Amino acid sequence: MAPGELALLASVFVVAACGLVYELAAGALASYLLGDSVLQFSTIIGTYLFAMGLGSWLSRFVERQLVAQFLRIELLVGLIGGLLPAGLFIAHSLLPVGAAASFRLLLYGLVLVVGALVGLEIPLVMRILKRHFSERYALRELVSQVLTFDYLGALAVALAFPLLLVPHLGLVRTGVFFGLLNTAVAVWTLWLFRAELRRAGAYAAACAAVLAVLGAAMLGADHLTSWTEDHFYGDRVVLRESSAYQRVVVTSGPAGVRLFLNGNLQFHSRDEYRYHEALVHPAMAAHGAPRRVLVLGGGDGLAVREVLRYPSVEKVTLVDLDAHVTRLFREQPMLRALNRDAFHSPKVEVVNADAFQWLEQAHEPFDVIIIDFPDPSNFSLGKLYTTTFYQRVDQALAAGGYLVVQTTSPLVARESFWTVATTLEAVGFSVTAYHTLVPSFGEWGFTLAGHRPWRMPQALPPGLRFLTLQGLPSMLYFPPDMARVPTQVNRLSNQVLVHSFEREWGQLQ
Repeated sequence: MAPGELALLASVFVVAACGLVYELAAGALASYLLGDSVLQFSTIIGTYLFAMGLGSWLSRFVERQLVAQFLRIELLVGLIGGLLPAGLFIAHSLLPVGAAASFRLLLYGLVLVVGALVGLEIPLVMRILKRHFSERYALRELVSQVLTFDYLGALAVALAFPLLLVPHLGLVRTGVFFGLLNTAVAVWTLWLFRAELRRAGAYAAACAAVLAVLGAAMLGADHLTSWTEDHFYGDRVVLRESSAYQRVVVTSGPAGVRLFLNGNLQFHSRDEYRYHEALVHPAMAAHGAPRRVLVLGGGDGLAVREVLRYPSVEKVTLVDLDAHVTRLFREQPMLRALNRDAFHSPKVEVVNADAFQWLEQAHEPFDVIIIDFPDPSNFSLGKLYTTTFYQRVDQALAAGGYLVVQTTSPLVARESFWTVATTLEAVGFSVTAYHTLVPSFGEWGFTLAGHRPWRMPQALPPGLRFLTLQGLPSMLYFPPDMARVPTQVNRLSNQVLVHSFEREWGQLQ
């Protein structure tokens, strides 16, 4: 295989990898900034694929100077695609509050431009190969070779993006890095075909300019990320890290400490006690003397903190997918203070695993199971609210035990809230729904379930800041705007909860 031929096929691998990175970065950014939703990823991917098809169709009109056209396209893709995450972060920070429509217009406009340019790349490479190496290839062999390298590049990035690139480089640096790779392909092309290119000096200057811009962006990525996150979150950002699963940001301000995962608020220290006391104590206190407790989710340890108030508790098992989050709340002094060193208690065992799979191997019964997952904003989370999941929870629940589920807002997402109750009843549980006000989130709901009816507890642990025996009855009353409505059962086969959640919360945007 000739060096030029090998170089062009290698460039197919690189441009395929770069193209997929820009698509994944746009989808991740849409989820971060517009809400962690299956809608964001599906519409971004659909728009990007449409734009690639448009670019492939437009390639038929490129008839002359194929190498020069390919070189220009590589520089444009490298510059626009490489700066896409940084540009979107900056735009989101500068746009006024409530300008989501303007941000979406910019987002999808950039996705269309980058997708169309990426769609032009492969057809041009194939035509360049055919023109310069026609004696070596029949058409079917050419297509086979090019598509093989194309798909291999896509596979490599699909694996590296969530496991290596985002956790270690972040979205901004990942975009810039692959922009540099696209520009390197342009430089490579310039070197290989320098003899036949007109104005090779002008192309060399253009390559140098793009490399300089992207190099500066790479060097300033940390400052840019800090600036945009400071604007986005308002308060001073004191911790910003990326795990294999999510972006973790902790802010600190006059009102207290806040935790954000993928841009979504998880708690505010000024009122998280209202949420966690309401989540934990109605089930724990009603049980009487729980010994073994399972917490699913809740990697911040705040629910575990409340569980440890009960002297009868002998063991608490916390199952959370993200080891990065549980490590932070075990080691970081400010976060340890919030959960009162819950993870350092000898009673607590932390298991970093997918709760859906972990429950298959759970053989010991638990007296109380506390389910503190994020809201069902996508199908991956939605499966944790299905009959299949609750059947697995039922197998881990001791006879006479209780489970409780955080269940979004019955005011904002009324149908979604009652879908959880309907789903638990379909598994055979007796259900008690309740709600309370958490100022940082608004009116928030919980669903308590068991195979014996729930009864009002006779006592609560000392030292609670919010929950009282006198206040419990009011939490059971649902006024007309939050009262129960007929809903479907949420199953793995339909995931109706994800659709209703997206629709109801989407009305606020």
